[in-house]
Amino acid sequence: MADKINTLPFLLFLLCLSNHIVESREPFACDPKLGLTRSLKFCRVNLPIHVRVRDLIGRLTLQEKIRLLVNNAAAVPRLGIQGYEWWSEALHGVSNVGPGTKFGGAFPGATAFPQVITTAASFNESLWEEIGRVVSDEARAMYNGGMAGLTYWSPNVNVFRDPRWGRGQETPGEDPVVAGKYAASYVRGLQGNNGIRLKVAACCKHYTAYDLDNWNGVDRYHFNARVSKQDLEDTYNVPFKSCVVAGKVASVMCSYNQVNGKPTCADPYLLKNTIRGEWGLNGYIVSDCDSVGVLFDTQHYTATPEEAAASTIRAGLDLDCGPFLAIHTENAVKGGLLKEEDVNMALANTITVQMRLGMFDGEPSAQPFGNLGPRDVCTPAHQELALQAARQGIVLLQNRGRTLPLSRTLQTVAVIGPNSDVTVTMIGNYAGVACGYTTPLQGIRRYAKTVHLSGCNDVFCNGNQQFNAAEVAARHADATILVMGLDQSIEAEFRDRKGLLLPGYQQELVSRVARASRGPTILVLMSGGPIDVSFAKNDPRIGAILWVGYPGQAGGAAIADVLFGTANPGGKLPMTWYPHDYLAKVPMTNMGMRADPSRGYPGRTYRFYKGPVVFPFGHGMSYTTFAHSLVQAPREVSVPLASLHVSRNTTGASNAIRVSHANCEALALGVHIDVKNTGDMDGTHTLLVFSSPPVGKWSTQKQLIGFEKVHLVTGSQKRVKIDIHVCKHLSVVDRFGIRRIPNGEHYLYIGDLKHSISLQSNLEEIKS
Repeated sequence: MADKINTLPFLLFLLCLSNHIVESREPFACDPKLGLTRSLKFCRVNLPIHVRVRDLIGRLTLQEKIRLLVNNAAAVPRLGIQGYEWWSEALHGVSNVGPGTKFGGAFPGATAFPQVITTAASFNESLWEEIGRVVSDEARAMYNGGMAGLTYWSPNVNVFRDPRWGRGQETPGEDPVVAGKYAASYVRGLQGNNGIRLKVAACCKHYTAYDLDNWNGVDRYHFNARVSKQDLEDTYNVPFKSCVVAGKVASVMCSYNQVNGKPTCADPYLLKNTIRGEWGLNGYIVSDCDSVGVLFDTQHYTATPEEAAASTIRAGLDLDCGPFLAIHTENAVKGGLLKEEDVNMALANTITVQMRLGMFDGEPSAQPFGNLGPRDVCTPAHQELALQAARQGIVLLQNRGRTLPLSRTLQTVAVIGPNSDVTVTMIGNYAGVACGYTTPLQGIRRYAKTVHLSGCNDVFCNGNQQFNAAEVAARHADATILVMGLDQSIEAEFRDRKGLLLPGYQQELVSRVARASRGPTILVLMSGGPIDVSFAKNDPRIGAILWVGYPGQAGGAAIADVLFGTANPGGKLPMTWYPHDYLAKVPMTNMGMRADPSRGYPGRTYRFYKGPVVFPFGHGMSYTTFAHSLVQAPREVSVPLASLHVSRNTTGASNAIRVSHANCEALALGVHIDVKNTGDMDGTHTLLVFSSPPVGKWSTQKQLIGFEKVHLVTGSQKRVKIDIHVCKHLSVVDRFGIRRIPNGEHYLYIGDLKHSISLQSNLEEIKS
């Protein structure tokens, strides 16, 4: 004990010393110790940022400007500006995937939160924002320590359109509204709320219609996504618009693929007109890495590299992740394909973001967040949030006869499966180095004595040689927990799945162990994408099924807490779980969202697919029960027009008014719902509100329009208000990509409740 007492002050001294060291990082630019910077206008923090940006660009030569157009931007020593690596990642924690971030020394790791698909299952906007805040704390701390940048190319907000997509795990799921709300929340957490100033700069990617990596001989570098105007407007672009408009993100990344024959990074309609013009991006547009090179070398979109460089910059691209623009832009300017003013505009967008980050404000330690250091990474509070996030993202798919929660008086639990004692599997892809791990086995050991057998060497499960031993263990245990599923060897970037079944002999292992088990059998599935486990759903010997996604560094603790009732599951599936035979009807290359019965095409996601499912979008059970009652909701709404001086033909086509012609500010509705916990356990309920348009040409699909997380102790009741904006939530998109509000009966669905709202606009009043 004496040794510990003597050592503690020394450890505290070292910690303080390490924080002191990292807080003395050299300034990126405008170092007050350098005499030359005192006279530079762009270093004067009291001037407006746009004035400082203009001054800096005016001092640069063309060659210096061009070397700033790429992710590893070169230093400008004569102006006291250091080199900068733009590429860092923070999808669900600070990551070392990009070259801008590294771990070591005072920063051995960072908090590894659950993969995004898991966190999305919480349907908890405040959680998403809080995770972003914590990640940006740790990112700023690492920047202060010289181990990271301030520009993070996260989040991934593509819609999880096809269940085979290897990167679906990185996304918030298949619903564009959920993806949009996630984007705005996480970005707000990352970037902070200090007006124009940025804590870190986030980036929403990959714009747009990117959700195929490598399938059946088609890869993302060669893929031309043929997308209708309708699907682009009401599915693929929705999360990006929310990210820019509601989240005020500082960056958007364009994708590798083409959309309707044009590379996204060279399409002025997508970049300059939509992101910057229509949505009002205040920030920069960056290419996915080497995609400018890809559009020339692989897609052969232009005849010369200079034309490729010119076409992307003129389209609105500001920064190239890759060397292409640094090599070919100067000749593009000299050849008259590009004006130097075009280069200046690109630089104005990137340098403005750097100035909003404080990178031109001198001493980092004197700025906001300059006090953050190693003590602010992997803190107990941050690791507790990772545990809470994992708990909230776990989905109870099935619970026969209240198999769960397990009794804490169990003597022995058999823990079986290739994912039963994993670590890095739990943090998915685009992860960093975790602070530490609690595996499922370790978590379960906190509650009961365990017997552990992996059953398979890995998730491929290529043999059944170990199954007999697993059966013996299950036969002698009071309960059996099978932790199965996938990992990055099955689903990952550039690795789309070939099927939806459990790999190899996993299904046989589950069925044989369930038959042998003396006590209840619980199946725990670890994966990013959906798995067809119909066999387990229909097996009466399997008492309960949990989906845990990739639950992060504390995943094992969260799984055990749910299994034994310390935590009550409240997650809901953010994507549809299809049967395996669905895949035969939907090539990954078909981007159509809507069903086409004439071609046998069943449609995609819960919004348009009406066929059989293993588990539906939004499904998730609890250990308690909840009841809803509708307290207040409008029955009739008159849609006022913004102006009478519009064409009736363009406004009222098909008895639906254009959103652009409606007075949307006057169309905010409130729906009040009472939610009661009618069961015998405290729990958190996810209230999902759907709407459907009038029957007819608009189809009868339901669309999620709002959600709310409500925690209720047993027997208690809370009133929840869901805000419904008619122009946003009760509108549809026609085949020309025009958003309209149909007249007639719209329906709201809240649990088992159904409520009609009649929308009417007087089209006779419209003057030609």
